[in-house]
Amino acid sequence: MGREEVSFSSRGEQCAAWLFRPEGASGRTPCVVMGSGLSCVRDQGLDRFGERFAAAGIAALAFDYRCFGDSGGEPRGLMDAARQRDDFRAALSFARSLDFVDPNRLALWGYSLGGGHVQSLAITDPGIAAAVCVVPVISGVRSLAHIAGPVHPLRLAGAGLRDAGRALRGAPPHRIPAGGPPGSVAVINSPEAAAGFAAITPPESSWRNELCARAVLAPPYRLAHKTGGIACPVLYAITDGDDVNPPALGIAASRRAPRGELRRYPGGHFDPFLGETFERMAADQADFLSRHLGQG
Repeated sequence: MGREEVSFSSRGEQCAAWLFRPEGASGRTPCVVMGSGLSCVRDQGLDRFGERFAAAGIAALAFDYRCFGDSGGEPRGLMDAARQRDDFRAALSFARSLDFVDPNRLALWGYSLGGGHVQSLAITDPGIAAAVCVVPVISGVRSLAHIAGPVHPLRLAGAGLRDAGRALRGAPPHRIPAGGPPGSVAVINSPEAAAGFAAITPPESSWRNELCARAVLAPPYRLAHKTGGIACPVLYAITDGDDVNPPALGIAASRRAPRGELRRYPGGHFDPFLGETFERMAADQADFLSRHLGQG
């Protein structure tokens, strides 16, 4: 099994990606397309999952959204859910173009906000054979309130309006931290945020702890009553101590999905990439994907 640096075009800009190809596969293989959350990039743990999937006979394509990591796009740190869903679609198109990939056996994988993208795409886009949502966003408003109380979204809105005004004037963005300590003006300022980001970020990471603040003004995900429209098998991997996305919402979403499966784990929002929680999740997800996609 090897990891190859590749890229693909999304709306005229390049997205950087890693392609994990199973060794010894005969014929065409299934493939899982992987995107991370909020400000996160592929080197913050997507490689560990991609390696496990490839070892199970399933190709994996882990990419950076535009404006983040090693991908192109300006301004840097611009999070836009619609743009990122387009990046997922471009990644799916790229995967379908690979001569060793079976275009009828494509899956989506998303962490946190990426899990929100995956659910939205699984509801609206045909041709997705399976989906994996890791500690996913279900309701953007309820996640922000879960992080730091009901005043938190209002504080962020002030920063968002300042950035939106600068964008209208053509001025450089007003950026805020993606993660920080409690009480800070960071999007994720839960008790575990600072240590969590530090734990999953390697020394030479392309991650930058900053977001254009206008992102908080975008219409948030409201998926709680929509997951009944996910036709494909979907696995929800929920940590019981998640202090970013309320675990109860993910559990309820899994039960509404007609072919939903639920796995629960100890730990918090960043534990999917760490220690025993990662080991269990990786094994469970490789099993889920193998059952629903088969192997190469």
